[in-house]
Amino acid sequence: DTVTEQCADALNTIHTALQKAGADWADVVRVTYMLPDPDEFEPCWEMLEQTFGANPPAATMISCALLAPQFRIEIEVTALLPT
Repeated sequence: DTVTEQCADALNTIHTALQKAGADWADVVRVTYMLPDPDEFEPCWEMLEQTFGANPPAATMISCALLAPQFRIEIEVTALLPT
């Protein structure tokens, strides 16, 4: 898998979890991206802009080792449930 394919898969998984919790992308207030190779973040940027829109959440990109070498990106979000 390419980093963009893994990014898309992660976003789909996160979106499903958000919807099951009664939330959506607009409810995400914080996102953390973790990548072994920080240069691979740029190819994901367009997809992330489309996902989060004009008002993206606070974000951090961390360069770190992941569980196994085939993993290229991990995404973690914090969302507030709508009231």
